[in-house]
Amino acid sequence: MDFVPSLPTLLAFAAASLLLAATPGPDMTLSISRSLAQGRKAALFVVLGTGLGIVVHTMLVAFGISALITASPTAFLVLKTGGAAYLFWLAVQAIRHGSTLSVKKIDGAKGTAVSNVATGFWVNILNPKVVIFFMTFLPQFVSANDPSVTGKLLFLGFFFIVIGMPVNAMVVLAADWLAAWLQNNKRFMRALDFSFAGVFSVFAVKIFLTQAR
Repeated sequence: MDFVPSLPTLLAFAAASLLLAATPGPDMTLSISRSLAQGRKAALFVVLGTGLGIVVHTMLVAFGISALITASPTAFLVLKTGGAAYLFWLAVQAIRHGSTLSVKKIDGAKGTAVSNVATGFWVNILNPKVVIFFMTFLPQFVSANDPSVTGKLLFLGFFFIVIGMPVNAMVVLAADWLAAWLQNNKRFMRALDFSFAGVFSVFAVKIFLTQAR
């Protein structure tokens, strides 16, 4: 199975993905808000929608990066280095501003399953930060001279979904108390911020050192 990354790469990717899924952000805010407003079932459909959005991002990145490597391996290395710089910038922002989770219960008519899936999908697809993040995050785990780069990018993208969706589902199921707990436990959220910053700083330094050789 050439499309499966090495065990060290897979473990590093899994750790980063799990940390991302557990860090409060737009997706978690949307899931909790929908759970409080319309119930757990509606929120789970939103989670499904965001997962489908990530499928699209994965396909675009996998085939786009493969085309870029074919056209210019140097351009791919430039993108990878720029991506490392972006990840380092995210680390700095996490320390400076921290995670934000502001959830308000908004009463309203319950949407259909399709409308909730569509909400999660389009919120994910149209978020430019998600687009930029996926374009810079996934390439950090492949190399330009890997003949199976497309398969590995697809594998990593779907593996990201496999890790993230259960976490999001658990957030939805525990939304009633989790929203208040997170907002009242600032130290825990700051610990997540520092963990996030540390992991992505390591990624950035690693790729910079690799490019300098």
